[in-house]
Amino acid sequence: MKKLILILALSLLVVSPAYADSPKGPEQGQGSQVLYQAGSQKSFKGPQNLFTGEVQVDLLFPSNETAQYSGAYVTFQPGARTAWHLHPAGQHMIVVSGVGLTGTRDGKIVKFKAGDTIWCPPDIDHWHGATPDSPMKHLVITGVKDGKNVIWKEKVTDEQYLGK
Repeated sequence: MKKLILILALSLLVVSPAYADSPKGPEQGQGSQVLYQAGSQKSFKGPQNLFTGEVQVDLLFPSNETAQYSGAYVTFQPGARTAWHLHPAGQHMIVVSGVGLTGTRDGKIVKFKAGDTIWCPPDIDHWHGATPDSPMKHLVITGVKDGKNVIWKEKVTDEQYLGK
């Protein structure tokens, strides 16, 4: 028992200085947690060439060398939607509020609501946005592959959006 206590005490003496000298802030190296304070990342209106209607994008965190994915809140006003696009490494969507739609090239449209989650596999052409009569906000966690998280294509027509 004395040997075990001695080993534990010696371990603490060896380990404690290592932790005492460890980085204190996110800018000071590997091993530190990184805080992205609310509002510290870019926030912008969805560009008209990539979105139809009023869309707000609030970036939350970027990808990094270890975690090849980023996060953002995207808020769509009624009738607003993305252009056709795909994600080379896929995307998770977590619906925070409202009611939304997502469609694929085969014409299938899925309706979702607050609390629902959607997984869009890599390289699937799709779009997503709010329904015509409800806003929608989702949290997107988007994978990065070969430095790309999205490949944008043409805008979704009203007929495609409405499933006609």
